[in-house]
Amino acid sequence: MMSDDFAQARVSYERGSLDVDAVAVDPFEQFGRWFGRALAVDLLEPYAMTIATVDSTGQPSARIVLMRGWDVDGFVFFTNYESQKGHELAHTPQAALLFFWAPLEQQIRIEGRVERLAPAESDAYFAQRPRGHRLSAWASPQSTVVPDRAYLEDQMRRYERQFAGNDVPRPDYWGGYRICPNRFEFWQGRRNRVHDRIAYCRAVPSAPWIIERLAP
Repeated sequence: MMSDDFAQARVSYERGSLDVDAVAVDPFEQFGRWFGRALAVDLLEPYAMTIATVDSTGQPSARIVLMRGWDVDGFVFFTNYESQKGHELAHTPQAALLFFWAPLEQQIRIEGRVERLAPAESDAYFAQRPRGHRLSAWASPQSTVVPDRAYLEDQMRRYERQFAGNDVPRPDYWGGYRICPNRFEFWQGRRNRVHDRIAYCRAVPSAPWIIERLAP
């Protein structure tokens, strides 16, 4: 049921504009411009991104993860390979990302194929995590049903004892993924919902990016 409060909830986006002639030729450079601004204004969790995957039946699912690196090869995040998203990516190694920075009235959509990072890359990142975060990778059977909160706390204590006085190694079932984009879309909110949408796409990695304006 839609209430009048929902129907009348409106925000007028008036903080910026975006035009084909003003964006970078390369979408990674354009991402860097916007991401730099998100960092500069001290947003809460500017690294947060929604990742959408699909299961074997085509059912999509989405959740927020943290971007832990990006360069011209793609965008990196880490997770449990045996989680729901891990199983879905094993079946269909394609994903969509979404960054939304409300104070800037901007969002970025990214789509592409997904690949696992090399074990050495995952090892290097895992070693930098706080010890408690490394222990939780062992303690939490991500996405599976557990009896209660106490079970998870017991598991944490179990692995604290197991690794007491020693380094916590990376579990084989935990590591990184890289999303290798073939499409970007940069969205800038505008007044009266006539938003600016600039898309970049290419069919193969070696091809030049095609830049187009999309209707809102």
